[in-house]
Parts: sequence; structure tokens; C-alpha cells
Amino acid sequence: MVRIEGQVRTPREFGFADLAALPRQIADVASLVPGREGGAVALRSLLDAVGVSATATRVTLESAHGKFSQQAPLAALESAVLVYRLGDRPLPVDKGGPVRFLIPNLEECNAGAVDRCTNVKALARVRIE
Repeated sequence: MVRIEGQVRTPREFGFADLAALPRQIADVASLVPGREGGAVALRSLLDAVGVSATATRVTLESAHGKFSQQAPLAALESAVLVYRLGDRPLPVDKGGPVRFLIPNLEECNAGAVDRCTNVKALARVRIE
């Protein structure tokens, strides 16, 4: 389950079925990030579903255990994806699941404002600021 909150019109939680029903699905994330596996959905699909405020500029990504968070400019996350499945099942914990945040575009990863490619395992919350 991933919660999107903050400067959005409709804060919302997305479970496995919700993520699978969104547009902009990526059947095999290895086509974007060699060596990774699983199916994903574009972050943009979730942001469109909640209606991000026009004044929002940053994103905070938080892990499920609450011990890890990462911030990035919203504009730097255009290619970001949420890997949430392996085959037809939820992404296993040992693969970073149940939801793993990735930025596959190396140019975005190397932007000074994006730290270590903002790769967050066990993503639970996306706070739009």
C-alpha cells in the first residue's frame, strides 16, 4: 500500500489492484533498468489520480519502516516508476517490495538535486510539498 498525500486535491492510498488499474504500466522494468525485474507503473499516473497542486515543488518518499526517507524536486521525477509486481504477484520484500521507487532515466539520476537516484525500497508514503 502506498499513500500519496500533501499538496494534492485527493489524498489516496493505492493497493496492488489500484496500481495495476492505472494507466502507463511498464510490463518489464528491465527494459528501462537492466538487471531489475518486475512490473511497474509510472509515478505520473499516481500523481494524475490525486491531482497535484500547481504550487507543489518537492516530493518526500518514505519507506514502510519509517527509517528511510528521500527528497527530490518534483520536476526531476518525470521518468520515475513504482515497481509493484513480479509476474502477477506483489513484488517480494527481498526485491524491495511491496513497492519499490526507481528513477530509470540516468540524466535525472545525475541531476544535483536528486540524491543517489532516489531508489527507495518498501515505499509506503509519497508526500507532495
